[in-house]
Amino acid sequence: MARSYSFYKDQVKEYLKERFTENSTILDVGAGEGTYYNLLHDYYKNIDAVEVFKPNIDNFELEKKYREVYNIDICDFKYSKYDIIIFGDIIEHLKVKDAQKVLKYAYNMCDEMIVAVPYLCKQGIAEDNIYEIHKQDDLTDELMKKRYPMLKLLYKNDLYGYYVKDESYGK
Repeated sequence: MARSYSFYKDQVKEYLKERFTENSTILDVGAGEGTYYNLLHDYYKNIDAVEVFKPNIDNFELEKKYREVYNIDICDFKYSKYDIIIFGDIIEHLKVKDAQKVLKYAYNMCDEMIVAVPYLCKQGIAEDNIYEIHKQDDLTDELMKKRYPMLKLLYKNDLYGYYVKDESYGK
């Protein structure tokens, strides 16, 4: 589904506004219906999007919202540096090794990463979109720490977690 839980969205917005100026550049990976654009565009103006499912780009008029919209799989996308990269409900759709590769690349291409994931969430094809299948339907906070050591927990509840870049990773 092109939508996301509403948990912690306002807190994430405040977290980013406290740390980054309105001129900061943002890459919203898996834009869906434009959840993070809708959340952040009143403050941030330089927001680009990656969306693999072309009907989402058209149906949600993403090209009218974002500065640039890239219709490509994040596993194949090589991009320049951004201040902030947001993976909102994305990594559960990728195989573990692919998600690890994507996040390691992003770690070096941004000052901050926001990674939001649903916990223990099974999902198949939705709205004729094969990319909606959850390939990591076993995610928990404990598994996130094991699989993605470059991240640290920001917020969580029983259903959902938000993670950010762990600056001590690799040191």
